Amino acid sequence: MNSATVDNRNVVTLVIQHKARAAALAQYETWLKRAVTTARQQPGHLDVNVIRPDGGGCHFTTVVRFADAELLQAWVNSTERQALVSEVLPLLEDGDHTHVHDDPEFWFTPASSTTPAPPRWKQAVLTYLVICPLTMLVPIVLAPLFTRVPQLAGPVIGNLIGNLLVILPVVFFIMPWVTRRCANWLRG
Repeated sequence: MNSATVDNRNVVTLVIQHKARAAALAQYETWLKRAVTTARQQPGHLDVNVIRPDGGGCHFTTVVRFADAELLQAWVNSTERQALVSEVLPLLEDGDHTHVHDDPEFWFTPASSTTPAPPRWKQAVLTYLVICPLTMLVPIVLAPLFTRVPQLAGPVIGNLIGNLLVILPVVFFIMPWVTRRCANWLRG
């Protein structure tokens, strides 16, 4: 699905919590790759982010975003997902825990559905601390390219390129990593 045509107000997020058995981590990782690939093929799928445990832990959080609740529900109820869940249950210590969020804020999704989301001011501070240095660094990194190819340095194209080089790493790599590292502060 073309995400440019998605109404962001309808985006829903499925958060899946799994605690893999220590002896089954390799099998779980294999299953997880297959499950992610299958989810990506579903109608309405927008993206998926797997937050792996730190330092040999066994808690995995998978965040799957869909264009709307109906398409997400179709995936959750599908025979494909039911088969995947049945297959993974023996590899887990505490079952398949899911929670649906109907807002697009997925970086700050709490570890469990009973834990409240962090205060918005903490979300804003952490987001600022991640994005601000990048918005200062990316133009410096792009300066040699813009000097060699001045057509790219215009106010529209230059900003589009700069924003792309900030947004993609923030969404897919930096924020998931930072929120894991700052989890105690966010919850405190």
